[in-house]
Amino acid sequence: MNSSPRGPSLLRFAAPQNFYPLAGRMAPWFAAIAVVLTLAGLWLAFFVAPVDATQGNVYRVIFIHVPAAWMSMFIYLVMAFWSAVGLIMNTRLSFVMSQALAPTGAMFCFVALLTGALWGRPTWGAYWVWDARLTSQLLLLFLYFGFIALTRAIEDPRRGDRAGAIIALVGAVNVPVIYFSVKWWNTLHQGASVSLTKAPSMATTMLVGMLVMAFASWAYTLAVTLWRVRPMILERERHTEWVGAVLDREGARS
Repeated sequence: MNSSPRGPSLLRFAAPQNFYPLAGRMAPWFAAIAVVLTLAGLWLAFFVAPVDATQGNVYRVIFIHVPAAWMSMFIYLVMAFWSAVGLIMNTRLSFVMSQALAPTGAMFCFVALLTGALWGRPTWGAYWVWDARLTSQLLLLFLYFGFIALTRAIEDPRRGDRAGAIIALVGAVNVPVIYFSVKWWNTLHQGASVSLTKAPSMATTMLVGMLVMAFASWAYTLAVTLWRVRPMILERERHTEWVGAVLDREGARS
């Protein structure tokens, strides 16, 4: 059955000239959502959530640490997904999306390692131990850096796209290692506080605050990625007529 002309397929946004204006319209909305959720999450984390009976107030770093760790892994898997789509379907926008996500993923990975170190000092007595989860998380940061460096070092965009895609796909194997490391090896790092199969091992207000911060991180990632991808699209498509028209319109407004 033919699709209605009033309901065009979402596949039309796979074309850079269609995705470019959509990204511009959606980014401010996700940015506003991120701001609201971040303020709400921080309020829950520091003013509503109770003091932990064992760790005291130092545990509150989890409201930043855990969402950052989640996002660092999730973003890398999304990068691997877009890389696979680009390799299989040869879609230019897929590679650009993967590269636009990488700096934000690296930032979250660094924040997860930094806040983990700040949390580890009072709980483990050391900022860093060669724990299985910490080591695999550090490897994830190096994978992000390698992806970014390689895709920017290769002058030919097509070669750079494919080289980066290979790193993203191969490096994705490290994500389940990070997640399951506390089960596979005897580590200092505590197990998951939130599970799909078990009741959460924390107070409801703590869980809500953590989830709100996770959704805030998700909205922030979408906003920043959509803003970052727009100039990347213009650079890739600079020789096309539609980019010339866009630049003429923006020049007339300024």
